[in-house]
Amino acid sequence: MQIHQFEDTNLAHFSYAILSEGEIALVDPARDPQPYYDYAKQNHAKIRAVIETHPHADFVSSHLEIHQTTGAIIYTSRISGALYPHIGFDEGNELSLGNTRLVAINTPGHSPDGISILAYDEDGVEKAVFTGDTLFIGDCGRPDLRENAGAVSVQRQDLALQMYHSLRKKLMVLSENVLVYPAHGAGSLCGKNLSAEKSSTIGAEKIKNWSLQELSEKDFVNRLLEDQPFIPKYFPFNVALNRSGAGSFASAVAGIRDTKLADANRLEDLPIIDTRPARQFKKGYLKGAINLAVDRAFETWLGSIIAPDEKFYLIGENEQVLDQLTMRIPKIGYEQQVAGLITGDFGIEKMEAFDGSLLRRKDNLFTIVDVRNQAEVRARETFQDSLKIPLHELRERLDEIPTHKPIVVHCAGGYRSAAGSSIISSALAGRAQVFDLGEAVKSF
Repeated sequence: MQIHQFEDTNLAHFSYAILSEGEIALVDPARDPQPYYDYAKQNHAKIRAVIETHPHADFVSSHLEIHQTTGAIIYTSRISGALYPHIGFDEGNELSLGNTRLVAINTPGHSPDGISILAYDEDGVEKAVFTGDTLFIGDCGRPDLRENAGAVSVQRQDLALQMYHSLRKKLMVLSENVLVYPAHGAGSLCGKNLSAEKSSTIGAEKIKNWSLQELSEKDFVNRLLEDQPFIPKYFPFNVALNRSGAGSFASAVAGIRDTKLADANRLEDLPIIDTRPARQFKKGYLKGAINLAVDRAFETWLGSIIAPDEKFYLIGENEQVLDQLTMRIPKIGYEQQVAGLITGDFGIEKMEAFDGSLLRRKDNLFTIVDVRNQAEVRARETFQDSLKIPLHELRERLDEIPTHKPIVVHCAGGYRSAAGSSIISSALAGRAQVFDLGEAVKSF
């Protein structure tokens, strides 16, 4: 048996190919199926099965497309209420693959329909467990994403308690040398303290993973629920899309690329996502543009600022950048929302550079808006009298920002403040001057 891990660094997502005797089972595949086809071809193997550990919230899976292309059978928990062709795969169900066995373990906690997959090697020995979003390296899955999403909705407190028992009764009882392969790593919003390590063992996690330590049910639940990351707007949408099954990735990419180039001077009243670097954006941008520069977490922030039912224009520095983004946007299922593409430098709106030293004076000359997340603010409050509005809530809370003084926006490093200042500037145009503190925040 061979196990190959695939990584999408932009979404901190891991997927897997399990290979045995010319047969492959995929676990939690990403939206683009081509890497799995390439792997199968390189190994002269056939993709026989696709296993979904749960309906994912943070990315769109290619399980349905792979089934339609290769004939592979999709396996997932019956509890998920999947609307695509599948075979129920729950506690004790087995799948033979070459000369190995894959056994389902119901491990609710992150979601009510979550399963883990225990792989036995050729000698019948427990080899690896694919834990989906239940057990991560250094952490476990958050329990607050399925209160209003999916076929089954469960309150976070109930899921947190289920997580406590799934970890202790289903996973900790496995052999200590069993390899642990999760669906996510550091940077994912599906947990709060994920390690940068890409795999581990049950024994190692028992030692260093907080969620596997000796804790009462109450203490575990309280600790799991506190300080979880924010929930992007696109998460419930992706749960529903994955439950139904997404269409062809290539068609999604082609659909964006076929979108007509928009006339920058004749745009509808829609959000404009300008992906140029902040310095370039500030020299000249279109009225109403949001500066969301190309970055590792571009998809996450796009799906946090723009709602699943909103169309938007997309501005790229050049066609090469737009080509890259057309490959990334379908990963969160937003391909239908791109209303038009624009390349180059446009716009006469400008944002002046800001002298950060002015904030060291104690005369309250500015309204300071902190767009960091709540946990970041609690850990370190940069400016005591600042107005705290997380970036993902900013468009909905603009009316809370006073306009009688100039406004300075900051985050932790400059990326989110560039987006936040552009959102505020567009909304409050003519009513208040807006500045981006940018990277200068690091000096405070």
